[in-house]
Amino acid sequence: MPEELLLRTRALSVGYGQEPVCAPVDLTLAPGEAVAVIGANGTGKSTVLRTVLGLQEPLGGRVELLGAPPDPRTGDQRAAVAAVLGDDAFFPALTVTEHLLLTALGHRVPDARDLVTDLVADFGLDDRADALPSALSSGQRRRVLLAAAFVRPRSLLVLDEPEQRLDAGMRHRLAEMLVEERAEGGAVLVASHDPVLVERAATRVLLLDADGVHEFDPAAGAAAIAAL
Repeated sequence: MPEELLLRTRALSVGYGQEPVCAPVDLTLAPGEAVAVIGANGTGKSTVLRTVLGLQEPLGGRVELLGAPPDPRTGDQRAAVAAVLGDDAFFPALTVTEHLLLTALGHRVPDARDLVTDLVADFGLDDRADALPSALSSGQRRRVLLAAAFVRPRSLLVLDEPEQRLDAGMRHRLAEMLVEERAEGGAVLVASHDPVLVERAATRVLLLDADGVHEFDPAAGAAAIAAL
C-alpha cells in the first residue's frame, strides 16, 4: 500500500456466514480525506466499517489498514484509529469528565485536562460534566462517546451514523469538527444518513445499493441520501 494511504480495500466482500450484504467495495483513504458511506438500512454500511477495523472477518477480497491486515489488538491500530460504532461503552462509576480524562491519560495526551474541558464544551456537556452515565439521556451519552474519540490521538476516525440521537445544532457542530479533522491532516470514514453532514464534511461518497457500489461527490451524495 502506498505510504500515504491509511486504508485500502480491493474487492472487499462483507457479510454474515457466506452471504454478502453488498457488492464488493474498492476504497482508498488518505490523510486529509473523508469518505462517507451511504445507503438504505441493511445495505452493509456498518458491516463495511466493522470489517475494515478487523472486528469482523471479510468474506473475500483484501483490506489493508495502516499498511497491514486490520487487527484491533495491535498497539499500532489502537494508537492510530479512533472509532465510534453502535455500542455504548462507559465506565459506569466515572463522571463524564473522569471518563474523558481517563481515556486521554491512557493515550498519553499532552494537556489532557485542557483538552477534556474544551471537548466537554464543544459537545454541549458543561452542565453534565459531573454526571454519571446512568444520569445521562441517550443523546448525551452519544455526545460522550464522540468526545471520547476526539480526545484521543488518531490518524483515522471511523464513525458509524454519528448523527444518531443528536439535535440539529450538534449535528452542524459535528460536521464542522470533521472538516477541522481533515484540515489538520486526519482522515475520516463515516457511515451516515445525514445529508448535511455528508455534504459539508465528506470529500467523497460511496453509495451501497442492490446494483453495486457507486461513487459520488459530496453534493450528489447528499442528494442521493434524500432520495433513499
